[in-house]
Amino acid sequence: MLRNASSSGVCSVNPAALLLALAFLAFSGVAPLGAQSKPETSATPTAPAEGQAAPTSAVTPELIAQGDKVFHGSGNCYACHGSNAQGSVGPNLTDAEWIHSKGTLEDIAAQVTSGVPKEKSKSGIPMPPKGGATLSDEDVKAVAAYVYSLSHK
Repeated sequence: MLRNASSSGVCSVNPAALLLALAFLAFSGVAPLGAQSKPETSATPTAPAEGQAAPTSAVTPELIAQGDKVFHGSGNCYACHGSNAQGSVGPNLTDAEWIHSKGTLEDIAAQVTSGVPKEKSKSGIPMPPKGGATLSDEDVKAVAAYVYSLSHK
């Protein structure tokens, strides 16, 4: 029983009984009416399907062009990923298959920044942070935009 009658005729709630009742409701999957969620409707927005990245306005033609220069120049990315980015020592960057991330712009930038240690590399060949090059944060953003553009056409 949740209430105890007092001598004044006013009902009070027994805290231990209330906690026990709430614990029962929580473990039984029953929620109080106020906490029930509304059923989803067709108007409810959904997240992109797994493996698909939401479009990003951060990938501009100018940033892609700068990333192309870094990829084929000071970043030396082409040395492992090939001049056409279709892979050689490193994986293909032009297809929809992502080995070490979901392929979002943010994931690609993080991957370039941190690299891939030998123990996580599918080929057993590590990718050093920033490909072993001296890249600025702006260079990383640009090369990530370029790689993103190759696989998200």
